[in-house]
Amino acid sequence: MQKGFTLLVLLFTSFCFSQSVTLKGKITDPDDFPLESATIYLTSEQDSTSTVLEYTISDSNGNWEIKTRTKEEPVFLKASYMGFADYRQKLEKITEDRNFGAIKMADKSTELNEVVIEGEAPPIRIKSDTLEFNASSFKVRPDANVQTLLKQLPGVEIDSEGKITVNGKEVNQILVNGKPFFDKDGKVALQNLPAEIINKVQVTDTKTKKEELTGKSASGDNASINLTIDKDKNKGLFGKFMGGYGTDDRYESSAMLNYFKDKRRISILASSNNINSTGFTMDEIFDSMGGGRNYSVYTSSDGSFGINGIRFGGGNGITKSNMVGVNYADEWVEGLDSNVSYFFNQANTENDNRTKLITYLTNDGDANEERSILTESVSKTDNEKFAHNVNTTFEIEIDSTTNLYFYPKFSKLKTKSRDTSSQFSENQDGVLLNENSGSTYSENDTNNFENEIDFNKSFGKKGRYLSLRFQNENSRNDGANYNQSTTTFYNGDDENGDGIPDITTDNRNQVRYNRQISDIYNGELEYSEPITDSISINVSAGYKYEIGIDDRDGFNFDEATGNFTTRNDSLTNYLTSETNTFTPMMGLEIRKKDYTIGVSAGTDIVQFDNFGSYRGIDYTVNKDYVLPTARAHFRYSFSKSKSISLYYRYNIDYPQASQVLPIEDVSNALSTRTGNPDLDPNKRSYVYLSFRDFDFATRSGYNIYLGGNIYDSRIVSRTDINSSAKRVTSFTNVSDTYNMWAGGYWNKSIKREEHTYRINLGIGSSFNLDKGYTNGELYEANQISLTPRVNFTWEYGEALVINPSYRFSYNETHFTNYTIDQTSYFTHNVNLQTTSYWPKHVVFGNDFGYTYNSNLGDGFKKDFFLWNTSIGYNFLNDKLLFKVKVYDLLNQNLGTSRSITPTSVYDQQNTVLKRYVMFSLTFKLEKFGGKKEREGGSPFWWF
Repeated sequence: MQKGFTLLVLLFTSFCFSQSVTLKGKITDPDDFPLESATIYLTSEQDSTSTVLEYTISDSNGNWEIKTRTKEEPVFLKASYMGFADYRQKLEKITEDRNFGAIKMADKSTELNEVVIEGEAPPIRIKSDTLEFNASSFKVRPDANVQTLLKQLPGVEIDSEGKITVNGKEVNQILVNGKPFFDKDGKVALQNLPAEIINKVQVTDTKTKKEELTGKSASGDNASINLTIDKDKNKGLFGKFMGGYGTDDRYESSAMLNYFKDKRRISILASSNNINSTGFTMDEIFDSMGGGRNYSVYTSSDGSFGINGIRFGGGNGITKSNMVGVNYADEWVEGLDSNVSYFFNQANTENDNRTKLITYLTNDGDANEERSILTESVSKTDNEKFAHNVNTTFEIEIDSTTNLYFYPKFSKLKTKSRDTSSQFSENQDGVLLNENSGSTYSENDTNNFENEIDFNKSFGKKGRYLSLRFQNENSRNDGANYNQSTTTFYNGDDENGDGIPDITTDNRNQVRYNRQISDIYNGELEYSEPITDSISINVSAGYKYEIGIDDRDGFNFDEATGNFTTRNDSLTNYLTSETNTFTPMMGLEIRKKDYTIGVSAGTDIVQFDNFGSYRGIDYTVNKDYVLPTARAHFRYSFSKSKSISLYYRYNIDYPQASQVLPIEDVSNALSTRTGNPDLDPNKRSYVYLSFRDFDFATRSGYNIYLGGNIYDSRIVSRTDINSSAKRVTSFTNVSDTYNMWAGGYWNKSIKREEHTYRINLGIGSSFNLDKGYTNGELYEANQISLTPRVNFTWEYGEALVINPSYRFSYNETHFTNYTIDQTSYFTHNVNLQTTSYWPKHVVFGNDFGYTYNSNLGDGFKKDFFLWNTSIGYNFLNDKLLFKVKVYDLLNQNLGTSRSITPTSVYDQQNTVLKRYVMFSLTFKLEKFGGKKEREGGSPFWWF
């Protein structure tokens, strides 16, 4: 321990006191015009390859500055800018500060051999709308995946929940050679593709297909990453195979095999485990152990991951899962690109749940009386899911001006669920109000088909185009829900006058068959006409047709027949909702060098028809609407690295048939629900504003954002709770509510020789005003939450990574017309992650976390430690890796959480993974460029 501490001190001392020099200058074109965002970098002098030592980007005036350590050996100063010849100057040594003055970049047409380096790419290149990183300029370990590579890139941040941002923009699409790798979210590619095969990482604003083809600016505020595979690695075979077994019969296995040949790509995934994992994360330290590194149930995200209708992790139960996936991409014929993927998932989740729910009531005329209902329950659930999913994309280039895109998706999901539970409710004085116990069993089959067709035709004049889009989504769900329960109500009244409070009992043994159909068809035709080179107008017409059907049949168990043969009219109904929307719109777009403005407005002409049948009575609610619709975006770039963006959208959301038809739903003995024929749709304005600044020269940046929804009209529940705590809920509209969020972050990266330091500071907040009705009384709830966080990472070459982090969350709610004035709670999350790759061939990782929740209810533990550790050894030329991993070393993991709504405080505890030890073996297979790797006697040399 003392030797390790001494080593750390020496490393910091060597960094802090090493002598540094400053190199600076100015980059211009041949006419002395300053070049912004030119790349200036230093490389070592080597025979075959050049190692990037330091780099920077010129500012808006062409000025640049590099700080580096003194060097006695020769290095090269290089500069690169699109459209100009690369510049190179040899420096025999660097021992003192130096100003290079103005460096003129030569035109490519006049480039000289002595200033051109054929085949060499700068570490960063900024094109008109693309930020491009040269992957080979950023050193990562030989076994690192793409996610590890992205973490090395300046401006790229990957938080503990897996969200990726680039210069403040959230990444919502990751492609490989321009195509999805299983799915556009890119999670499979990040965790499984080796970094060594990547040539370029290209970052652009995410555009729709129409925006890509027509040259329109991005109307969204997200970023897209495209990973291009190195030409030499685009012909080959590689994969990983892992298997592990541990204590408590825990097991995990996963396999991935990839075959690349030019435009053809075939990938296969498979996994099986019982540790709450999708199975294909392939983390180099912990594989898929525990559903993530140091997952905590108190963080803002539940840590879960969804694929094909199945969620993994999240702290609710323990899941056994099996998965197989295949992805095939190819250009079948010239002009036809295709991408097809298939997933099969099977998952079984068992969970024991304990909850405590406090529901606050309105004052009821007495502001001094605190009125509430306490509900406690315990349950045991067993859920099983089987899912098939097929995603396809076909892109057809008819000619140079005409393109057709076709994206059909198919999915089939079968679920089975068993639940045994009991609960009771009492008032604030401890008086028992009701009790319930029973079991349910349900089966559901869901089939879904989604499709999108995009047709785009460009004409001779730039900006003139015609586009046609058609989308459909068709869903069918057939299910059965069996319910056997006993519910007792203690209402405290004495209606028969016998001096004994009345007690009523509801006994049920019934089944409800459900058939749900949803069909949505949406078409849009748009024409754009340029007025000038930078201004264009567009007109469009859209038509959307939606129909939803709920057909339910209920039956009671008949002792005489021994089956569910007696029809239950109270559980039988038929609901249908049909919406026809026609939307004509007109818009204007202005595209200048520094800013873009887009505005469009129109009218929704809506026919909203609802029909229902219940107990022999037909109900009809038909309404017609003529409502405005609008959207706008504005973006101004102060420089290549600094910009401000504003987005606005006016949305109308229509209610469901069950919310407008006055038909009772009495399937739950403790809660009845009915619709309101006078209900209006949600009407809201969405606003988002952000300001970003990332300076590549100092490798630091920040982002400030503000967004939210402001409601003119909002659908809320109207709940009446009787003396036995039975709820009757309908719906109504309220106005002047909102949910807003704001925050920001600052990050900085410092690289000095083998040392890399990353600092991240951030804060998030939300501000909500909610309204609703309880027992006929209007209440208001003002909610505020604050979440500051700090994260620091120190990397020492390829040997050591230390990453401490801290997150604090505070939540406070103020009530109006409630028996309590406010409620609040806070949490602390402290984490320390360390990873060591020393000595050679040894990989050692630790994740240690502490979580504290201030306001969990009585009987729930407020804090716990979660410690995961792993040690691995590489052998057989690093093709085999043996690991020993321990999850929850201290055996303290808890599934305890609290959430606060405008009307309640909800505590729960679920089954979670506890301590286990896992032994695993990973085999790595690689064959690139047609050369068979036979070193080390690999038994798979024939690949």
